[in-house]
Amino acid sequence: MSRERERPRRESERPRKESDRPRKESERPRGEWLRKESERPRREVVTSPRTTAARHSRYPASREIDEQTRLGEVYMRSLVRTQFRLALFVCTVLGCVVGGLPLLFLLVPELREVRLLGIPLPWAVLAGLIYPFFVLGAWLYVRQAERNERDFAELVERER
Repeated sequence: MSRERERPRRESERPRKESDRPRKESERPRGEWLRKESERPRREVVTSPRTTAARHSRYPASREIDEQTRLGEVYMRSLVRTQFRLALFVCTVLGCVVGGLPLLFLLVPELREVRLLGIPLPWAVLAGLIYPFFVLGAWLYVRQAERNERDFAELVERER
C-alpha cells in the first residue's frame, strides 16, 4: 500500500473559475466599458541613466600621484590651485580690512579724535584690536584648507 502525497497543483493545472477568464467587451460591467483609454494607468518605463559599463583606471589615483604621471599632476595641480585660491581670498579680505582702516580714519576725522583708555582710537585699533581678526582669519583658513585636503583625499580614494 503506497500512499501518494498530493502534490500542489500548478497554476496551469488549477481548475478555472468563471471570474478568472478574460471578459469580452460586451460582458464587462456597465461602468467599466465606459472607461476611456486615457484613464487607464499609464505604464512607466524605468531606465538607468548609465548606458555603459564603468571604466576602471589601471592604477588607483594615489599611485598616479606617487608615480608623478600626467593624471597625478592634474590631481595635484587642482589641489594646489584650490589652496592658492583660498589663500588669496583670506589675504584679500584681511588686506582690505587692514588697509581700509587708515582710509576710514582719514575720511572720517571724528574717529581720529576718539580716545579709548586714553589712547587714540586709530592707534588702539591698528596696534592691538586688529589681532583677534587675524587669529580668526587664520583659524578659518586652516579649517577650510583641511576641508579641501579631506575632499581631495576622498576623491583619490574613491577612484580605487
